[in-house]
Amino acid sequence: MDMIASVIEGMLGPDGMMYVAGAAGVLLVLLALPMLLTKKNDPLDRIARERKEQALEGTPETLNRHGTRNEHLAKYAQLLDPQDAEEMTKARKLLIQAGYTHRDAVRTLTAAQLLLGLGLLVLGVLYSFLLAGDLTLVKQVSYTLIPGAVGYYAPKYWVQKRVAKRQEEIQQGFPDALDLLLVCVEAGQSLDQSIIRMATEIEPSYPALAGEFLMVAQEMKAGKDKPDVLRAMAERCDINDITSFVTVLIQSATFGTSIADALRVYANEMRDKRVMRAEEKANVLPTKLTVGTMMFCVPPLLIILIGPSLHGIADTLGGGGVGF
Repeated sequence: MDMIASVIEGMLGPDGMMYVAGAAGVLLVLLALPMLLTKKNDPLDRIARERKEQALEGTPETLNRHGTRNEHLAKYAQLLDPQDAEEMTKARKLLIQAGYTHRDAVRTLTAAQLLLGLGLLVLGVLYSFLLAGDLTLVKQVSYTLIPGAVGYYAPKYWVQKRVAKRQEEIQQGFPDALDLLLVCVEAGQSLDQSIIRMATEIEPSYPALAGEFLMVAQEMKAGKDKPDVLRAMAERCDINDITSFVTVLIQSATFGTSIADALRVYANEMRDKRVMRAEEKANVLPTKLTVGTMMFCVPPLLIILIGPSLHGIADTLGGGGVGF
């Protein structure tokens, strides 16, 4: 430290250390400013902003499930809509599970597949015939068809990843939702009121799960049969925990047992399952780390331990050898 101080004082004068300390302070302030000025989006602020916009517009707060039609896509409905009813149902179910409940979601997916597929196919043709020069027939076909196939299947792959992510979010928040639902039911509220209150409370943390329960509440208000509404939610989520929960509610209503008792038992079971899933991930973690350890730790260790010996042997052999 004395050597560093003497060097700094030789360069900046007797007050050199003060200048360095001041410069370090200014640098730390400049580094901290972006973190202080960057404000994270709070889900509660988003909800308050949406409610304020609805109040200014003078429209009631409703759950818009389908939205409005896209006129541009409606012109090509015969081309974009699957002609097979079973295929149409399968595609719509996949998009609903991904959270895309708009009435034109299937057309949008098909249009994205066609546009990306044809666009990348054209780019592949231009590259293989104009820019790449002389290529064999196999390479020309590969450079042409592979980009088109990637562009065609990329939107569907995105939707499937979206489904997996949404299901994980719903499964993660389901035990907390059951606890809140149990508290509301034991407080004397009906099942419909409990679902609405619970969905409102969990919306900032788990918007996908809250949307599913709000849809159930709105369909019950519209007069649909409660078992059918619950089965539709289980089909949309496609999660075993949700399916079992729906079965518990339907059987409790059918046999006249207490919904609070059924929810209490099932909520305890869901909490135990969440702990078991966390323990399973923790137990799998060492096995996953083994691969990284073998790839990034063992080779440097071998180089450190064996490298000097190999270098000495190479020098000995290069110098003609040493007699014993």
